[in-house]
Parts: sequence; C-alpha cells; structure tokens
Amino acid sequence: MLLRFAKLFLAVGLLVSLWGLSALRRPGGQMWIHPLGAAAGPVRILRFYATVGTLSPGETAQLCYAVQNAKVVRISPMQNVLPQQNRCLDVVPEHTTHYTLLAEGYDGMVASRSFTLSVQPVRTPAGPYLQYATLFR
Repeated sequence: MLLRFAKLFLAVGLLVSLWGLSALRRPGGQMWIHPLGAAAGPVRILRFYATVGTLSPGETAQLCYAVQNAKVVRISPMQNVLPQQNRCLDVVPEHTTHYTLLAEGYDGMVASRSFTLSVQPVRTPAGPYLQYATLFR
C-alpha cells in the first residue's frame, strides 16, 4: 500500500522543495541564488555619480548607479537598494555628504565606489543699501 503512494509522496516532496528554494530570500528581499539568465562573472559597478557637483541646502540631486552581477547593493549613509542595471534615487542632503556604494556579488566578492556631494550655503550678495551705508560713514 505504501509503495502505491510513493510516487505521489515523491512528487509532493519535490514540489515542496522547489517552493522552498524559490522562497529562499534574504531579509531585504534579495535572492540567495543567482537568477536564471543573468550573466555569470564577478560583481562590477558600472556607474555611480550624482547629477550635480555642488548644491545648496534643501536642493534635490539624483544619485545614479548601475551594477552588474550583484545580489546585494548598499549605499551608505542611506539604505539597501535594489541591484539594478540602471537606477537613480533622489537625495536632499543638508550638508556635504560622502556616499559609498557597496555591491556584493554571488561569489561573495565586494566592489565599492564612492564620491562626495558638496553642499554649499547660499551666499547673498551685498545689496546697494549696504554699500551705500559703508561709503558714507
């Protein structure tokens, strides 16, 4: 009787194991296994830059990156981001900030790249009234 249902139990066991492998993810939602169809090779950071070189407090800049063969991507001082071929994020730094991108590959190797986004306070030019007051003192 048990041999009669052996094929059924084996099929159910295989389905459960495949479901378990597909659900195998990290807490951040990234997969542990290399996606099917993705190019094999070491992790690479293709691009990491800001759309502006200097900005004023409260202004928005875009932080853009592109990675290849990465399973986890982190941008410090921000958070984990999605490992995508091309992506841009809006940032509003209040002071000069040093950004570092860390990309971990499926082989455990880590690539990094960084830059500093400068935030300069707004300088108001001296108005004509201030110049007039200093001339006639």
